[in-house]
Amino acid sequence: MSKDFEFAPELLAEVAALPALPGVYRYFDTEGGVLYVGKARNLKKRVTNYFQKNHGGTRIGHMVTKISRMETTVVRSEAEALLLENNLIKTLNPRFNILFRDDKSYPYLKLATHQFARVAYYRGAVEKKHKYFGPYPSAWAVKESILLLQKVFKLRTCEDTVFNNRSRPCLLYQIKRCSAPCVEHITTEAYAQDVANAEKFLQGQTQEILTGLEQQMLAHADKLEFEQAAELRNRMSALSKVLHQQSMEIGGKNDNVDVDILAVKVQGGKACVNLAMVRGGRHLGDRPYFPTHIENAVDVAEMDAEVDAEDTLATKAKPLEALVLEAFIAQHYIDVPVPPMLVCSEPVDKELIAALIAQSGVKFVAIHQPREQRRIWLDMAMKNAELQLARLLAEQGSQQARTRALAEAMDLSLDDLASLRIECFDISHTAGEATQASCVVFHEHKMQSAQYRRYNIEGITPGDDYAAMRQVLTRRYSKLAEAVKNNDGRLPDLVLVDGGKGQVSMAREVFTELGLDLGLIAGVEKGEGRKVGLEELVFADGRDKVYLGRDSAALMLIAQIRDEAHRFAITGMRAKRASVRTGASKLEDIEGIGPKKRASLLQRFGGIRAIASASAEDIATVDGISKELADEIYRALH
Repeated sequence: MSKDFEFAPELLAEVAALPALPGVYRYFDTEGGVLYVGKARNLKKRVTNYFQKNHGGTRIGHMVTKISRMETTVVRSEAEALLLENNLIKTLNPRFNILFRDDKSYPYLKLATHQFARVAYYRGAVEKKHKYFGPYPSAWAVKESILLLQKVFKLRTCEDTVFNNRSRPCLLYQIKRCSAPCVEHITTEAYAQDVANAEKFLQGQTQEILTGLEQQMLAHADKLEFEQAAELRNRMSALSKVLHQQSMEIGGKNDNVDVDILAVKVQGGKACVNLAMVRGGRHLGDRPYFPTHIENAVDVAEMDAEVDAEDTLATKAKPLEALVLEAFIAQHYIDVPVPPMLVCSEPVDKELIAALIAQSGVKFVAIHQPREQRRIWLDMAMKNAELQLARLLAEQGSQQARTRALAEAMDLSLDDLASLRIECFDISHTAGEATQASCVVFHEHKMQSAQYRRYNIEGITPGDDYAAMRQVLTRRYSKLAEAVKNNDGRLPDLVLVDGGKGQVSMAREVFTELGLDLGLIAGVEKGEGRKVGLEELVFADGRDKVYLGRDSAALMLIAQIRDEAHRFAITGMRAKRASVRTGASKLEDIEGIGPKKRASLLQRFGGIRAIASASAEDIATVDGISKELADEIYRALH
């Protein structure tokens, strides 16, 4: 930090007034962006050090010079500070904290409450009336478990609407993956026993199941009921086969608990935390996480430890792997249930464990140097972390090479290749129906799905792609153009449109009207015979066409972005078209109509048009539809 740099007097006065109490502090830049979130046993001592010490040209110094505003929250204890800190990190996405992003929720295996319980894949908020098992690391892991339950316990997977209207068994009964409760081929009591055994299986109580099945088999044999005994024998055989096929054997009678295995690998300025899940002694699979900002966070953490050396959460002398692991545990288990045991490749601070126990109300232990079966699990998780990180580094190297090749081919002058921002537009419809435009964003060497946008195109002649492109570009850049004029926004470095001269001409008209640089626009024109690899770039500012070459890294990047825009537009258009054709959104917009009643209505009448043609009296004859609700449906559709 330069000696000439001075902080605003108001900020220094705020620092001087801080109390010597535990709390959390947040630093903001001039644009309101969050720079850093930190915790402290002594707010005054910790924060003052940032503003009094000369940090030179370090990353900390770079951060401190950007601080324009600060917020603090006083709490009762260090544990509260730790929990609040990581909640804020996950919410605010600060630039100098280790940050884990995970846009996907975890899937569950669901046993839906019913006289004949249904097993299903589920993702979303759980309901108390049903039973859920998980979370699972992937959709594949859930579906694999469902397949096992079908093979061994023959539980149904069909929707209630199908189940309630069967008159004969389906194919799953024929291939011995369902006991056909829909047509009463199994009694309620027998099916309930299968459900109970399935629950025990998911909880790891496999020996108890085998013992129970064996007793039932012998009882049937004693009564000379050999057909029933043979069926139970086949189930035992299937269950034993499933257990032997598991890649992870249960190491002992105490190993059938739920365990998360966490392995950390750091290399090449990147890190990977591999989370492997064991539930009921069964290894369900792995899920890798890649944190950002690890190089900044290390410097800040080391300085914080020096300031408050007696702090029990001090990070001095901790390796980067330990910092990454603790950040993952603190952020991940805010939203995800903590299993009874964590097996970790690095030691975990006891204060962190205590804070999470206080938050969740669930006791758990973190083992650093496991033995026997847990050692095998950790070694495998560590190997997977190494493989996943190697893959990431290889992909990033390839993607950066593509970015560099495109910047050179387009003669884009950029000090930092990661800052290259490309926005690409595509139009999609079916014979003019449900026209939508998509805008996808490429930035920091990757597609930024959180910044994608869809635009419903209205008020144009059906099928007029040029008018659609004019509308979406105008809507996208009219406000942004004003923001740029006021130095309050940034245009992309390149605007791609999927099309040739016609679409580029339309883009040129829009940019001319808005007073924007025509050099930003390029169209991706199909080559001769519309063959892949022969595409050419057409420019709005009069430059000659550019053919990048079939094997060009720049063309690969252009094709990746163009294809993503097309995919995003297609999926949006199909969803909109389906809604228009079925009228599903109209039904679900009616208060009191949920998925089950909607399905019943569509099943009875065949479609939204038939429902609209029916009288309120006819609608009221559907199960679950009262006279008042039928009147409401009739009014909504007319």
